[in-house]
Amino acid sequence: MTDAPAPSVHAPPTTETTPLGELCTRTLAMPADTNQNGDIFGGWLLSQMDIGGGVFASKIAKSRTVTVAIDAMNFRKPVFVGDLVSVHATLVRVGKTSITVHLEAWVMRRQEMQFILVTDGNFTYVAIDDKGNPQQVKRNDPPIPA
Repeated sequence: MTDAPAPSVHAPPTTETTPLGELCTRTLAMPADTNQNGDIFGGWLLSQMDIGGGVFASKIAKSRTVTVAIDAMNFRKPVFVGDLVSVHATLVRVGKTSITVHLEAWVMRRQEMQFILVTDGNFTYVAIDDKGNPQQVKRNDPPIPA
């Protein structure tokens, strides 16, 4: 493995009509996930995105990963009880030990048949070994199919 800088891959521009990237998780927003206003708590949505991004990053790293940064979060629209929440991931950059992923959270509301972009942002994960120490991302393996 060389110490040459990893190529940067820019996330595609976010669209407001079609989810981009790989589907990582899908879950239903429930009453227990609401804030004081009765909408879904932003922290719950952020955790769903982090779970999806962690799944995606671990597939790329072929190891455990941990979240080290969240950048440029955009909370665009509220999420309501009963919404089907999907998290989609697109690779932004692979570094020596880190992976940056652009995540989008989309909902399908009850009685509507279109996806709505509710949140997006960039999450950075670090590959770790069994002892929790950072380790190099294994780049020489063939890419994992979507």
